Amino acid sequence: MAENYDLIVLGSGPGGYVAAIRAAQLGLKTAIVERENLGGICLNWGCIPTKALLRSAEIYHYMQHAGDYGLAADKISADIAAVVKRSRGVAKQLNQGVTHLMKKNKIAVHMGEGKLTGKGRLSVTRDGKTEELTAKNIIVATGARARDLPGSPADGKRVWTYRHAMTPPEMPGKLLVIGSGAIGIEFASFYNDMGADVTVVEMMDRIVPVEDADVSAFLEKALKKQGMTILTGAGVSDIQVGANGVKAKLKDKAGKESVAEFSHMIVAIGIVPNTENIGLKELGVAMDERGFLKTDAMCRTNVDGLWAIGDITAPPWLAHKASHEGVIAAEAIAGKHPHAMDPRNIPGCTYCHPQIASVGLTEAKAKEAGYEVKVGMFPFIGNGKAIALGEAEGFTKTVFDAKTGELLGAHMVGAEVTEMIQGYTIGKTLETTEAELMHTVFPHPTISESMHESVLAAYGRALHI
Repeated sequence: MAENYDLIVLGSGPGGYVAAIRAAQLGLKTAIVERENLGGICLNWGCIPTKALLRSAEIYHYMQHAGDYGLAADKISADIAAVVKRSRGVAKQLNQGVTHLMKKNKIAVHMGEGKLTGKGRLSVTRDGKTEELTAKNIIVATGARARDLPGSPADGKRVWTYRHAMTPPEMPGKLLVIGSGAIGIEFASFYNDMGADVTVVEMMDRIVPVEDADVSAFLEKALKKQGMTILTGAGVSDIQVGANGVKAKLKDKAGKESVAEFSHMIVAIGIVPNTENIGLKELGVAMDERGFLKTDAMCRTNVDGLWAIGDITAPPWLAHKASHEGVIAAEAIAGKHPHAMDPRNIPGCTYCHPQIASVGLTEAKAKEAGYEVKVGMFPFIGNGKAIALGEAEGFTKTVFDAKTGELLGAHMVGAEVTEMIQGYTIGKTLETTEAELMHTVFPHPTISESMHESVLAAYGRALHI
């Protein structure tokens, strides 16, 4: 006989497990189905373990530059196996934390392959055994996987996706990274700091192309200064994967072609939603041309009682967006009246060196949308804390509606900006104007003072530049 629930969540990533917890808090009898590890890709193979890797690279970088701080550090070396071991330990600790949260909130966990078998019905198969579950509502949160490069699928040896790059069989000597989005740039930054010779190829005319153009230009200059080779408006073809490396034809923006050899290659050209073989097609769930599920503002699909959140739906494909969608869906299912999420208020962070962070419209997008804008920029070289930290490279940029003073967007590059962007995100959510931000007292000395100065600069009132 099938086990019956108020809600079943298929997938336990940052969207799925948060949805389950919120539903349980609201009194719904809740189950979660997971085929691999509680916490999903983000916690086990994505956001968290990559930050652990990047932290090791950051410490290694500082040790190599100890002399800049009046210190001495001799015989500095890096053990990639030990770095990876620490990263996996961090992921394991958090996986155990999610397991505890499931128990604490009395959420039933069914491990195995989940498949929708009809309206309100789901089967879970593990070790050849299948159990049937039923629920009035089901949330699909199966996430996404890395997109393979046509003709050169990842093999885990010479051609890597992000998952292979997190547990490398050896340290790459010469690394080719295809794609300069957040994943590509983070791994490029990590391996560059760890000592690899890194080349990044981006088909668009600038790296991190979703960011503000000023941020892209600054980051490219900074990464090149660190020794990285950056090719924009470029292409890769005739990839030959051998036992000892990868040979590829590179075409730069001028059309000039050259053949280069690399020890390894990371492919970071986007994601594919995990929507196959879970019963969506049979139920007639609406998808866009790329295979991502279509949902309304409350995360409902076109099938009654079926909801979808996270990376299987529309972008941005970010863990925190998935988590917030999980809360929205759970509250809507419980009969509450949650607010719809405004994509313009979702911050984005990339943890390369230097870090980048943003929320809202870029200057170009604001102008395309018809706004008359006021733009302010403040360089970290004018910030006392940044100079004291030895991190004076970077800036904060704010974009306002010239007519109303509405904060349209904020864009940052430099030390700790991924921690500071939330200040602007709160401001946008509260529909703040330049007046409130100008009247806000920022603590001194902090890098966050650059946020205040950037706002002042947009209106010709900057104090420290």
